[in-house]
Amino acid sequence: MFLASASDIGQKRGENQDRVVAEFLGENISVAAVCDGMGGAASGGVASQVAVDAFIGRVKENFRPDMNDNSVRNLLMNAVHYANTLVYEKSREDMDKNGMGTTCVAALVNGKKIFVVNVGDSRAYLLNNSGIRQITTDHTYVEMLYQSGQITEEELKLHPMRNVITKAVGVEPDVEVDYFELEETGNFSVVLCSDGLSGYCSDEVIYTTVFGNNLDEAVHKLIDISNECGGRDNISAAIIAN
Repeated sequence: MFLASASDIGQKRGENQDRVVAEFLGENISVAAVCDGMGGAASGGVASQVAVDAFIGRVKENFRPDMNDNSVRNLLMNAVHYANTLVYEKSREDMDKNGMGTTCVAALVNGKKIFVVNVGDSRAYLLNNSGIRQITTDHTYVEMLYQSGQITEEELKLHPMRNVITKAVGVEPDVEVDYFELEETGNFSVVLCSDGLSGYCSDEVIYTTVFGNNLDEAVHKLIDISNECGGRDNISAAIIAN
């Protein structure tokens, strides 16, 4: 199993409010998370740091290689809820941080099994010999419009409110978390990224850059492409490949 991760401030922002972590939990077992913070001043960076530390810390403390699938699910869901509580409590301690929050997309890969949790519009993709597909569904206003048939896929990509998210970690006392579980038979890669990358790199670009290639080179190439295309947001990605 191979891991790579990187984060970049981009071309327009004064601070990088993204946080990314990718670590091994054991032989052929790993966990990765990307959090994209939001909030005034430095609050977004605080939210994403608190969230990623809480999530990864909770997983590392409680994961066991012999866990069954349901136990892994419960661990990941609990870790996101724990992160939500800590960010929410932190936001209430300081008026300047009131309303801060963060996206959170994370994956735990154990051999051929892939477990994913998600809140917000940071994404998880699965890449295999058949191609690429987005695992997660964006929690955004325009995705709601698209799913209800009010706008087309092309309109979704250009809509002026495409960055308005409908769910975030730490904004409310509780949060609704999406969960996905997959099992692969052949070679695969899982790509986690913030919208500063997915907004500039098409599915095809992500696939041809990552699948079957050196992961460290791939993750930095995706960041370079995002910057070359405008880099108007922070850019982060983590990759797990077997």
